[in-house]
Amino acid sequence: MTIVKSIHIVAAVIRDERGRVLMVRKRGATVWQQPGGKRDADDADDLHTLARELHEELGCAMQREGARWLGRFSAPAANEPGHVVEAEVYEVAAEGPFEPRAEIEAVCWVDPAAPGELLIARLSREEILPRLA
Repeated sequence: MTIVKSIHIVAAVIRDERGRVLMVRKRGATVWQQPGGKRDADDADDLHTLARELHEELGCAMQREGARWLGRFSAPAANEPGHVVEAEVYEVAAEGPFEPRAEIEAVCWVDPAAPGELLIARLSREEILPRLA
């Protein structure tokens, strides 16, 4: 019997003025995914986690006002074989810069209706982007 381990995260959907969605690629990874991360013990709530992670990883400032919960989604983890990602996903506004920092190697903006040939993590490709298109 195979035991699947869960990774609980909070992920952000950030759009630009053209409706494109911000995606990130971690250092050493091949797939693109939503920005976000795991909750720390001292994080007050999901939005606190997102604000902290976005600032650490991208240097941007998230606005709590207007944040909208999109749902809880799960999919096989892109970077941890044998794990499933369980994500609380929020659409949020943020002010740039949107620059790769910490473990983030690259950022890009993707049209959710036409993501092109990018290798996108299953959570984003199958669960999040289709709901935004």
